Amino acid sequence: MFEKAFRVKSNTVIKGSDRRKLKVDISTSFPSLSAEELSDLVPNKEELNVVKIYAHKGDAVTLYVLHKNPVFFELEKRIYPTVYTLWRYPHVLPAFTTWPPVIQKLAGGADLMLPGVVVPSGGLPEVKKGDCCAVKVVGNKAPVAVGTATMTTAEMRSLAMKGRGVSILHSYLDSLWAFGDKSGPPCIPDVDTEGVEGGFLEEEDGQEATEADAEEPYSSSNADDILDSPCPGLQEISLADREEEGEKGIEEADKDPEDPRSPQEQMDALLLQCFLHALKSKVKKSELPLLTSTFLRIHMFSCCPNGKQLDIKKSSYKKLSKFLQSMQQEHRLVKVKELSKGVESIVEVDWKNRELRSFCSPEDPGIEEAPVEVGGGGERPYRPPEITSLYSVSSRLEPLFQDANIRKGTVLQPAEVRTIITDYVKRNELVDDTNKNYVIINPILCDCLLEKSEYQDVEALKWDDLFSRTLDKMQHCHQLVFPGLPPVVRKGPLEPIDITVASRGSNKKVTIIKNLEVYGLDPVAVSVALQHRVQASSALNPVPGSKDRVSVQIQGNQVQQVGKLLLGRQTNQLETLLGGCHGCSLCRHWCFVHHY
Repeated sequence: MFEKAFRVKSNTVIKGSDRRKLKVDISTSFPSLSAEELSDLVPNKEELNVVKIYAHKGDAVTLYVLHKNPVFFELEKRIYPTVYTLWRYPHVLPAFTTWPPVIQKLAGGADLMLPGVVVPSGGLPEVKKGDCCAVKVVGNKAPVAVGTATMTTAEMRSLAMKGRGVSILHSYLDSLWAFGDKSGPPCIPDVDTEGVEGGFLEEEDGQEATEADAEEPYSSSNADDILDSPCPGLQEISLADREEEGEKGIEEADKDPEDPRSPQEQMDALLLQCFLHALKSKVKKSELPLLTSTFLRIHMFSCCPNGKQLDIKKSSYKKLSKFLQSMQQEHRLVKVKELSKGVESIVEVDWKNRELRSFCSPEDPGIEEAPVEVGGGGERPYRPPEITSLYSVSSRLEPLFQDANIRKGTVLQPAEVRTIITDYVKRNELVDDTNKNYVIINPILCDCLLEKSEYQDVEALKWDDLFSRTLDKMQHCHQLVFPGLPPVVRKGPLEPIDITVASRGSNKKVTIIKNLEVYGLDPVAVSVALQHRVQASSALNPVPGSKDRVSVQIQGNQVQQVGKLLLGRQTNQLETLLGGCHGCSLCRHWCFVHHY
């Protein structure tokens, strides 16, 4: 879950009532914690922060941070401890044992597979499906990952330790660990796996394992002393990882030398550049008078170079009105008037101004209306799926398809259905001799296609009526084929992208976009793209009744901007987003539902 960087939504100090509720929830979820240990993790008087974040896949997560280290995180109303907590109290969760090289795989988002689990002398921990559990390495009790069991311990044994054992949520070296002080796991000797560790060393290095000096048993009283001595083997992995990140940072610094100007001076220069570019290439004389807010939102923002963000508050002007006043008085480029109370407009532009005429638009491909990558993560341009309407054989129509050896639940394309029905009619000689456009209804066609009220009245059907009735009686399905992935067949009609304009408060409106995931669109990427396009705050909210879907919410009525982002500005709107029209079936399904 935290293999990639997450986005922080808010960071506040916990309230007294919430602190008490958190203590009760933790005590209920982890009864093995004593009252003293619970008070240590959630102290009454020390500052405890509540940090709300969005993971890279859109999951809403709440972090509880103490002394700059996250101690617990809450996902879908369930609390989990972090590795920082488990290093102090490793007895909180049942733990599975694996080998040290597996840590980096877990930090990269992989789950713990049962073939990689080491069975200690005491046997596997007893867990139920969905139980919260930890993962530790051979020879060390300090857990390195937290997740949920995918099956019971008995099922693991019955499957001969094959398949997925633990679904990992958080691990050492992931972004949640990096949110803390980035300390390494301590060395807490694990007596149960000492023999296993010796065997591993002999097998790998050909050396005999030496017995370590007797150490005191671990307890919460000496937890602080043990935490001060990080485990060498795991520390090497952490240091190697940080060295790689450092080398990458040096390379990036070499590519982008620092601008000697202050950030405020850089923003002032960017403002002037976007202002001149907008006047020279975007604004037309017929558009005047032009609202200053519209000029900023529609023209100046679209002229901002790719990779940069226009923010007036970070400039020396702080406000748009002061910037335009400077452009009017010092540069004499525009004339601004207050045509109505509190609303300013640009009423005149000096097109012959020497500064404006000498300005050359920067040759930056990001300045023009570049297609926004709203797919998975923005690593590669979005490619839409190929959509095909399919039909599944229902139990009522099974006798009609029996001659073709097609059972209930078989998914067919419309052309295949047409061919099967045509073969059935010809095989049973049901074509009307007097009029070839009609098909005589036999008992099977009567039971499958006619309503009870039509049994006595309808003796024949036209070919088109026969095909349409057959498709109507079948269950609607659809197939999505994403580039490079196997086809996905789903029951029911294809859901359109739903755009809703809702009211919040007295006179505020928000635009809510749903069902982006159906088309392979990343809600996080769409949210960021809209936020940059309209310069308004956006948020991701879970969709009620759906586990793996989120909706994008952005301030204001942004229906037109959402349409421009997803479809483009060209007349053949589908081709802009889809890279070429894919036929009527795709155009029929790729649609938008607007609610006002």
